[in-house]
Amino acid sequence: MDRSVLIAVVAGALQGIFEWLPISSEGNITVFLTALGSSPEAAVQFSLFLHAGTALSATVYYRDELADVLGALPDWRPGNAFPDADRRDANCDETATLSFLAVATLASGVVGIAAYLTLETVVSALTGGAFVALVGVLLVLTGVLQRVADGFEFGGRASPDLADAVLVGALQGLAILPGVSRSGTTASALLFRGHDGPSSFRLSFLLSIPAALGAGVLVLLDTGIPSVAPVEAVLALVTAAVVGYLTIDALMRVVERVPFWGVCVGLGALAVAGGAALTI
Repeated sequence: MDRSVLIAVVAGALQGIFEWLPISSEGNITVFLTALGSSPEAAVQFSLFLHAGTALSATVYYRDELADVLGALPDWRPGNAFPDADRRDANCDETATLSFLAVATLASGVVGIAAYLTLETVVSALTGGAFVALVGVLLVLTGVLQRVADGFEFGGRASPDLADAVLVGALQGLAILPGVSRSGTTASALLFRGHDGPSSFRLSFLLSIPAALGAGVLVLLDTGIPSVAPVEAVLALVTAAVVGYLTIDALMRVVERVPFWGVCVGLGALAVAGGAALTI
């Protein structure tokens, strides 16, 4: 198998696995590609591009929940976007979820585009080793955030509100930075806001669908298909989608049992050490 094809397949498979773990799929795939000789710019663009594959996986996996949420669209009105707690029922919950996804996606887009433009400037100014070390620092910080969230007692809130949507959407936009775990950061924020673990991950992964598609489209509009031939890009996307769908259920169960904040910190420390070694 041609080396570039093998790298595309492996990168797609890693995206299909890492996306469901709170360890920053973008950060780890960026480090992987950089270690194999890609420039930091090309590695970031390709890792963002691969998110379109796992967005398809999440869409298929959550198809029933998405249908329920979209079913609330005909009854949606600005006045009932985020129903009060005393009005809460199944329909109100789906209306609140729909409003959460809409507002959070808008916030993600605004913050994400700004973060992407900043990232382009920073990446172009860093050497490969310095960039890998920076990704490691962000991974460590993400792990620390998750550790704090793990010990936080939730307040039993059922439905998201406007503040949840703006906060989580903005944090998801920042997760375009490699090393910042999108799922880890957004789920931690929801835990801090009083939601339980299952609800936090459900909202986080529903929100990942438009965000991941947006990241892929942003890269295509900015650079076209990044750094690889079209056939290899399609192969990587298909691999990410297939592996992502096959692994999402099992890995979501693993996340409930394994303290991934430690994994995140460990991977970040290795990246910092490796990046420092490359700069010497």
